[in-house]
Amino acid sequence: MPPACIGVNIPTATEVTPSADRLAFDEFYIAHVHRIYRALAVTLGNDDLARESVDEAMTRAYAHWRRVRGLDYPAGWVFRVGLNWATSWRRKVGREQGVLTEERQPRTAATDPAALAAREALARLPLAQRAVIVCRVLLDLSTVETADALGLSEGTVKSRLSRGLTALRRALEGEE
Repeated sequence: MPPACIGVNIPTATEVTPSADRLAFDEFYIAHVHRIYRALAVTLGNDDLARESVDEAMTRAYAHWRRVRGLDYPAGWVFRVGLNWATSWRRKVGREQGVLTEERQPRTAATDPAALAAREALARLPLAQRAVIVCRVLLDLSTVETADALGLSEGTVKSRLSRGLTALRRALEGEE
């Protein structure tokens, strides 16, 4: 070996090539990040907070990928982590400001008035009902997967979904 190479570590092919875990996470991220972001944006009613919470949740998913990838529905886990992070962040900000308020971000005018009305009606629901509806509709999770993702019983998911959908129907019928 020439003297210029002494002490120089040349990476091996396995050090340069991404691991199977990294590739699997990359595929998961690409396939789910936008749906989870949209679900969090609707649930939280704040696009910026949703972006931060999905980033935080995906970072945690990557850090624990060996465990997360073995879950029945990893995207549900990421949604739940993002929702928990955002809820904790809002509490912290509320304590620091002395007031705990439900933060709402102004919306731009939608081209579809029915979609705007539905989003506004959904935003008026309690967070617990919104989270269940978003999991079932936007994330297309089953009742069992929603219960697992949100840490609830199946019965609680069913009752929150029923009450939330009833409230949405009433709100939308009242606006027509």
